[in-house]
Amino acid sequence: MGKWMKSGWLLALFAVALVVGACSPKETTKPVPGGKAPVTVTEDYPSGDLAPLDERAKVVIAEDGAASGAGFYIAKEKGYFEDYNIEVEFAQFANSDDMLPALAAGEVDIAGGVSTASFFNAIAQGIDVKIIADKGHNVPGKSYFTFVIGNHMVDVIKEYSDFKGKKIAVSSRNSIDGYIYEEMLKHAGLTEDDVEFVLMGDFGSMLGAIDGGTIDAALNIEPLIAQGVDQGFHVRFGDATDYAPESQIAMVLGSPQFMSEEQDVSLRFMSAYLKGVRDYNDAFIKDIGKDEVVEIMTKHTALKDPALWDKVNVTGLDPDGKMFIDDIKKQYDTYKTNGAIRGDVDLSKAIDTSITEKAVETIGEYDR
Repeated sequence: MGKWMKSGWLLALFAVALVVGACSPKETTKPVPGGKAPVTVTEDYPSGDLAPLDERAKVVIAEDGAASGAGFYIAKEKGYFEDYNIEVEFAQFANSDDMLPALAAGEVDIAGGVSTASFFNAIAQGIDVKIIADKGHNVPGKSYFTFVIGNHMVDVIKEYSDFKGKKIAVSSRNSIDGYIYEEMLKHAGLTEDDVEFVLMGDFGSMLGAIDGGTIDAALNIEPLIAQGVDQGFHVRFGDATDYAPESQIAMVLGSPQFMSEEQDVSLRFMSAYLKGVRDYNDAFIKDIGKDEVVEIMTKHTALKDPALWDKVNVTGLDPDGKMFIDDIKKQYDTYKTNGAIRGDVDLSKAIDTSITEKAVETIGEYDR
């Protein structure tokens, strides 16, 4: 009798276990960007790392369809933000002068930006925004932001020193554009007195100008570089990493509220963003999942022809969000030397990578 009672209890416990098991959230596995081992996820824990927020949060991103926003687009389309119960909204601004005050006021949580004297001047005057992660750098030998020369210069400009006496178009001074231009001149052993600087604010206008011979060279950007090569307007000349090997072209910026008051949201946002960036690296460096990523990029950027994504030099995006901080400081010093900075900026406060580093601790370093 005792033996049967013991067996009966075991059967009852087994039945209870089956019922509990049937009521538990369904477990699945989810591949981790970067080729790491799959992680266990549940319906209540879709990311497999951080629990979703109890209350849904909305994050507004100032993004204008630039290719450097790949991490945002991919994370949105692949549901990485949704896994954390975060809704994202893209907002567009005419220029960074309008965007920065909105970012400082918390009307926008995240933005992409490039270093300019006006950007640092805004910080010096009290605009409290933080530089938090990489949003664009040149890949050695495959720069997406570099010099091109007109076809009429192919037999004339063979080396950087051959730029002497030539008309060179650059979109702005005391900005990342002007900084790259100055670095190229130093590399060539030239000064600004040796060349003719042509200020041309619109990258698209450089195509017609170089094709017509009005200018001899230009600092242009993808996809216009690839399109110009395709259409016979210009050819690539050298590579920007020849003279500026670790230049921080674009940066992710965070509002002060987003960084200091919404830690739970910002950590999850950055984790999702980096997962998107890692898918981008998987696609364009490891050729993993490329068709899906190209489809997302054609949806969100101006480059709508999937075939062109095989021709452009894509924007470099660090899968762990790391920036070339020394270069940001060098850019700032260059603008200051040029007399374009009013006041002083404490870059140790303006650059805050703490959220990015915590996100990497959460999801692990990318397998490069």
